[in-house]
Amino acid sequence: MKDFTVSFPGDKRVVAHYDGRTVETDQSLKNGGKGLAPEPFDLFLVSMASCVGIYVLEFCHTRNLNTDGLGVRLRSELDPDLKLFSPIHIEVALPHDFPEKYRKAILKTANLCTVKKHIVMPTEFKVVLRDREVSEDGPNGG
Repeated sequence: MKDFTVSFPGDKRVVAHYDGRTVETDQSLKNGGKGLAPEPFDLFLVSMASCVGIYVLEFCHTRNLNTDGLGVRLRSELDPDLKLFSPIHIEVALPHDFPEKYRKAILKTANLCTVKKHIVMPTEFKVVLRDREVSEDGPNGG
């Protein structure tokens, strides 16, 4: 099970905590933040590109293929009508000596990314409210 908690250190900054790590986000200047960290949606796009990246990297490692020049680029623009980033373009840059016989297979592998799967086959989200108990140490329990 994955378990994440979120805290609010000030202004429009948000910090997610999980597995002994922290990930900070902030809003851009135009959205009222200080731009000190990526916005949450930027991290979503980064997770998509990183996910595709690890899949294609493992594909190459498994077959002992050269990874010099291997890379992933993700681009997208906001669709003003949908108010969503669509379409999302993901480009896998292959090494100059990448074998022709693996081109279809690495493309298929890139499309197996778990983050992408969660969009294509949407996961159920359950948002609930929980009243925080006030202890002697204050509302956050110390």
